[in-house]
Amino acid sequence: MAPRTERRSSLPLPLADQTVFSFRFTPSPRGARLARRLASCQMDAWGWHHGTPAHDSVELIAAEPAANVATHGRVPGRDAELRLSREDGGHVRVEVSDARGERLPEARDAGSEEDGGRGLLLVAALAEEWGTAPRAGAPGKTVWAVVPAGPGRQ
Repeated sequence: MAPRTERRSSLPLPLADQTVFSFRFTPSPRGARLARRLASCQMDAWGWHHGTPAHDSVELIAAEPAANVATHGRVPGRDAELRLSREDGGHVRVEVSDARGERLPEARDAGSEEDGGRGLLLVAALAEEWGTAPRAGAPGKTVWAVVPAGPGRQ
């Protein structure tokens, strides 16, 4: 029997004392699911647990643009990035960046017969503010949202 070798994960660990959490992911459905899960884990590490409004809002807001990256923002050979930051005043900033700067998202009222197209309306409803910006340090765009999380840890 071959000896077990230790395998280290390249995933960042959600830590309570870090104020910024950043993770690069593949622009795929699997990458989008992982980004959502890590956003959930980081919110939990920060003390906003599953079922609290701040946790659930950040998880959903991270999931929507991450899923859009998989559908609309994919560029072969380029990663996407999730970034969460705790900000003064009890806010969490959610950023999802991709390499497709020419394809800006737009919130629209999808028809009742359409399968998708409502996600950014949910982001707008849950976030204090949201928007897009050029991706810092790389080609592409960043979709960002600021979520009220309440003062301190919950």
